[in-house]
Amino acid sequence: MVKMTCYDLHSHSTASDGALSPEDLIARAIAQGVNVLALTDHDGTEGIAKAQLASQNTDLTLIAGVEISVTWGGGTVHIIGLNVDVDNATLQQGLMEMRTFRIGRAAKMAERLEKAGITGALDGARKYASDVMLGRLHFAQFLVEQGHAKNINDVFKRFLVRNKPGYVVGEWASLTNALTWITAAGGQAVIAHPARYKMTATKLRRLITDFKFAGGVGIEVVSGRQHPEEVKNLARLAEQFELLASCGSDFHTPDNTWVELGHLAALPKSCVPIWSVW
Repeated sequence: MVKMTCYDLHSHSTASDGALSPEDLIARAIAQGVNVLALTDHDGTEGIAKAQLASQNTDLTLIAGVEISVTWGGGTVHIIGLNVDVDNATLQQGLMEMRTFRIGRAAKMAERLEKAGITGALDGARKYASDVMLGRLHFAQFLVEQGHAKNINDVFKRFLVRNKPGYVVGEWASLTNALTWITAAGGQAVIAHPARYKMTATKLRRLITDFKFAGGVGIEVVSGRQHPEEVKNLARLAEQFELLASCGSDFHTPDNTWVELGHLAALPKSCVPIWSVW
């Protein structure tokens, strides 16, 4: 019996908000039976070189990727770039703009938390962050450490969502800009975890239409923590809009036992896998 290749095309390392270093992520992926892994850190590619080095002389194929935050339709969506050239100047300039925004947003979050009586949040969050990426998760880790919340989920509910003390509106990349950066770097743009945005069917179709018009080619049909009905619905959309289908765990940490590298449902038979054109 021929063993099926295991693809996981959405994962994170300590280069953004993951718990494992790029090297440890590669080791865990291999241990979990993953054959093809995409490292898709948020708004940066700094972990790719270390992951590439760690994957040499192994049976794992590493795909250079990135996950870009996009403001669309009054909210935030994430677009993955697969098989990007990490040395591409257009991509890196765009990602630098994103990181600059993150630094400014972090300062505002710290100011708002201080007004709520929580001091030292910026320095506290930096203890958990990488050199290039400072995000909400790092503030959440600090707040849990300081005893302001029971766990990460509790922090987000009480501090880091709309109308709460540490919330700051994100003005991320436009959909057009994000896809321009990915395409310039020779990559394939994919809508990450579409079901997670809780959009109406009409709004999701509008997102896909705008995405295709801007040059997008794929959609994550299978993602971590996803209901089978959502998979079926996304498979139908992939077929209707003639999009390639991707799959990824969106792995961040071994602590989330329900989201593990490579532990994914199979793509429905109606889908055209994105790797079929590689």
